Order: sequence, then structure tokens, then C-alpha cells
Amino acid sequence: MSQLVAASQYASRRVAFVQSCWHKEIVDQCRIAFLEELAKAGISAADCDFFEVPGAFEIPLHAKLLAKSGNYAAVACAGLVVDGGIYRHDFVAQAVISGLMQVQLETEVVVLSAVLTPHHFHAGSEHFNFFHEHFLVKGRELAQACLGTVGKVAALKGESDSVTLKQAA
Repeated sequence: MSQLVAASQYASRRVAFVQSCWHKEIVDQCRIAFLEELAKAGISAADCDFFEVPGAFEIPLHAKLLAKSGNYAAVACAGLVVDGGIYRHDFVAQAVISGLMQVQLETEVVVLSAVLTPHHFHAGSEHFNFFHEHFLVKGRELAQACLGTVGKVAALKGESDSVTLKQAA
């Protein structure tokens, strides 16, 4: 039996939440809504571990190390990749999403993404306010995906009795 399979069989019911710090005041809204939605399902913030990385590009490595640790039933990720006037944002966004999918497929740990790349973003109040609110929606959706996916993946792996998200007492 491989080390990854052994680790997944004893995975904690904890959730890791990794977020980038570029546009932190916007991305924080995703974390806030994520926790509120988990709380509605009886899962406490105490059952989650939070990690911040400088930018979205750093998220996949962090997600992989957390997934390989065997401590998490899921790794949820949030970030905002914006067009700063050069072509680079497209490459960053593609690298992040591809990296997160690769982590999920290699480790068989649920990895979820609320890493967004808007077509247009500027630092003005109109876009700031829109994305500030939009990340609340994405945080709720991220939590719902987490709640819905962890048990289903565990069942497919024959672990349905041992891997579910821990609910607060």
C-alpha cells in the first residue's frame, strides 16, 4: 500500500483553507462566507486550519503539502488573479488551476478552488465593491462544494464510515 493511500485512510475530518494575500480585503470575504456556510452545517471554524500565501501562484504548492500531510479531508483555496496590464495574469491563472487539479488527482484529497480571474478589474470602488460582494457568494459556494464532495469521494474510496467532515458538538 502506498504512503498516500495509507495517509488518506486516516485523514482527519479537518479542512485546510489556503488564501492569497493579493487583494486580501476582497479574498477575506470568501473565507468569512465559507466559515458561515460550514457553521450552518454544524462544522466549527475550530475544525479548519487557515493558511495565507503571498499570491495565487503560491497556492498549489501549499495545497499539495497540506493534502499529502494526511491531516485534511479537503483543501479549499481562494485567490484573485487580476490583469495588471500585462499578459502574465492569464499564465498565472492557468498555472494555479492546473496545479490545484494536479494536486487533487495525485493525492486523492478533495481540493476546491475559489481562485477567480475576472475579465476586467481595476482598483476603483465599482470593481472593488462588486468583487467584495462576489467573494461572499463564492465562499458559500466553496463551502457547499466542500460539504458535498468530501463524503462522496470517501464513499468512492470505500472510506465513507471514516471520512466525513467533523461537526461541532
